[in-house]
Amino acid sequence: MFNLIGISADFDPVHKGHEKLIKEARKIADRENKKVVVYLNKGFSANHAPFFVNFEARKEMALALGVDEVKSFEGLHHRLILSYSVPIRLKQMIDDGVTDYITSASITLDEIESKAQKFIDEGNFVGMPKHYKNRNEIRWYALNEFLGSKLKFHVVKELNKTQYSGRLIRQSIIDNAMQIPSKVYKLIPKTTAEILEREIALGNVPGERNWEEIYKRMNTYSRGNLEKIAYLNGKTINEIIKRRVYRDPESIWAVFRRSDYGPVMTRLAISSIEMNVSKKEVMDLMKSYEEKGVIPENQKVQKVIDRAWYVASKGDEGVSAREANDEFRSENINVNSPLTLEAGLNLTKFETKITKEGIATDLYVDKKGKISVQFKSEGKKIKTNLRLPAREVTYLRYIMDSHFIPVNGIIKQAKKGFKVKVTIG
Repeated sequence: MFNLIGISADFDPVHKGHEKLIKEARKIADRENKKVVVYLNKGFSANHAPFFVNFEARKEMALALGVDEVKSFEGLHHRLILSYSVPIRLKQMIDDGVTDYITSASITLDEIESKAQKFIDEGNFVGMPKHYKNRNEIRWYALNEFLGSKLKFHVVKELNKTQYSGRLIRQSIIDNAMQIPSKVYKLIPKTTAEILEREIALGNVPGERNWEEIYKRMNTYSRGNLEKIAYLNGKTINEIIKRRVYRDPESIWAVFRRSDYGPVMTRLAISSIEMNVSKKEVMDLMKSYEEKGVIPENQKVQKVIDRAWYVASKGDEGVSAREANDEFRSENINVNSPLTLEAGLNLTKFETKITKEGIATDLYVDKKGKISVQFKSEGKKIKTNLRLPAREVTYLRYIMDSHFIPVNGIIKQAKKGFKVKVTIG
């Protein structure tokens, strides 16, 4: 069995910067009797967008430049942020026999090591500073070291990103009425140009989102159903409801801008809506990889829940959320977070009469920012706010805004009337 030199990429499309990376990998592979394998993202890009060029064509482009094998990462980038998908991809590469990882960057390996050390020490890989150059390479290096330093890293000096950019190449082709302009021919290998021209002629390029499905869900889903979708928080859901009806992509992007989402999180949220990704689906995926020892401790689902309870509890003592969050991250704090809460309901006499134990409820944040439930009983839709102590309200709101931890409610008979038993995660 050959040991492998691994490259992880979108290659959308393959340009001369990628060609340089493949050639350097080829040199190492030939010298050390290894094979070059490229891992292409499939379905959605690492930036949570649909691909301009489909997987089979991108695979063909890579093989044409001397790659020995192309494998895929699939089902990750419409479900997970990079700090979760990167360790999963690293694990797959290591399991496949990859011994060396090669990437391109504008900074040296020494600089990458230096920048990565802070994250390795803290064991936290969420929130890489935006001003860092080559953030993705720093994240890959940090997670590789943190998870046991399984891969040997090689860094190739990247070509000028103001020219050799997949995003700019794609936009140039779109702006040129789906013809490859002369300036782009200079940036891509001949084999890429030939494959790209063929795919354009066949109508396979560009790949697009299923906007009709996105419009349908954003125009028709209730707050309760939107709350179940991953990467949507209460503020965003209320903006979605408020701004209906959606008929064009720009109106959807505007909603997320108003909700303070950056471009990356907006793409991830839209992808989750498109694929109807539930919070439970994301949480279960994370937990499955936790069991394999892939997810860093500070990123585990229970840690996110514990942090929410700790910050809410400290808020009850007058400590700011930022200060409490910093305390939780920097100290080894154990908390006993409740995974169920019992909340009172504000029901009318008629609603109390028709409500029954065991009815499932949907939780959501209403337009006034209050946590509420909705359920159906005897054909009637009932909506009401929850009654909880301040600490539990704060805790539950943190959980509901966590992007991937589901909450469920079920009606429970109380001494007087009814309550909702809320289950977290």
